[in-house]
Amino acid sequence: MGKLKEEFFKYQAKTTFFASGFEVDKAVGNYIYGKDGRAYLDFVAGVSANTLGHSHPKVVQAIKDQADKYLHVMVYGEYAMEKPVQICKMLSENLPDPLHTTYLVNSGTEAIEASMKLAKRYTGRQEIISFVDAYHGNSQGSLSLAGRDTNKKPFEPLLPQIKFIHFNQEKDLAKITEKTAGVVVETIQGAAGFIVPEDNYLKKLKNRCEEVGALLILDEIQPGFGRTGKLFAFQWYDIVPDILAMGKGMAGGIPIGAFTASAEIMNTLADHPKLGHVTTFGGNPIPAAAACAVMEELLTTDLMVQVHSKEKLYREKLNHKEIISINGRGLMLAVQLRSPEFSLKVAERCMNKGLIVFWQLYRNEFLRISPPLTITPEEIIKGCDIILESINEVAKEI
Repeated sequence: MGKLKEEFFKYQAKTTFFASGFEVDKAVGNYIYGKDGRAYLDFVAGVSANTLGHSHPKVVQAIKDQADKYLHVMVYGEYAMEKPVQICKMLSENLPDPLHTTYLVNSGTEAIEASMKLAKRYTGRQEIISFVDAYHGNSQGSLSLAGRDTNKKPFEPLLPQIKFIHFNQEKDLAKITEKTAGVVVETIQGAAGFIVPEDNYLKKLKNRCEEVGALLILDEIQPGFGRTGKLFAFQWYDIVPDILAMGKGMAGGIPIGAFTASAEIMNTLADHPKLGHVTTFGGNPIPAAAACAVMEELLTTDLMVQVHSKEKLYREKLNHKEIISINGRGLMLAVQLRSPEFSLKVAERCMNKGLIVFWQLYRNEFLRISPPLTITPEEIIKGCDIILESINEVAKEI
């Protein structure tokens, strides 16, 4: 065991007792380089965070340029700084009416927390609706929305007045009533295995929210920023949320989050009480500069246009009798194998062969494929060949 790996396990807090402790040396483009001297093709992108791959030169330069000017200067919402204002303006110019006011925060989880508060403040109601198999983060509020009891039980009591309905089940929409402040939903359910909405479900959900005066809060933390071939996945489904939460891929690997709403809705956080949401480092100019660079690249290149053909190539190449299904859309795909044990062995074998894949949080039988948008067709073919080789080898052993 290398010194770095040894100290990682000794000093850094654990999330599980089976982390690999892979020792990272550097990361460039679509590859992560280990201390072992090997290059590993990245099909995970930091769990959908590295939109433009690793150390993208425009993102790195934006960070350097901002660092030469100033870092943190004041808590959020007091001073006007160029890059935070610019990213809010860019979002406004590329989102439909009335989504033109953005609050910058530190993570997707914080964006969800603040969105829940905003829905309660605007409507004057207390009930929040979430979904079975939902995942929105791990702080107390966002964990309260989690759709798996095993993830929540050890930390109860959590927030009261959270109710759950089933994704893609129209009959459950009647449970959204005049008592509901907001409905929080992932445009594509992530931890459950990249489950996409079916049969105009999101439109029916939005209509029900409008009928009863509840706000629709869309969690685009994973599918946002081009991963499905549009800037945000909801743009495929002919709806506009009342509140849009984002994070992960927004700044190309730098921690950030945001939530966007109409000025009318958002302004309710500024009074009664003042500082309805406040954050010290939200709107920090470094992640804002990185986010501007990511947005600029997405809007001025054909990376989002390429997503469809890259998805098609993945689906064509990943043809194997052990693959039960492939869920998802664009470059967020979940490959279903026969069992969690089988999937984990395949992921381990892929890593040994120089390919990074991962698994879904709730459904370990699904292999996660969420590469940088910069992944090339040649790299897709190379990685898929490794997955197929690994499946064959594991199938023979079991």
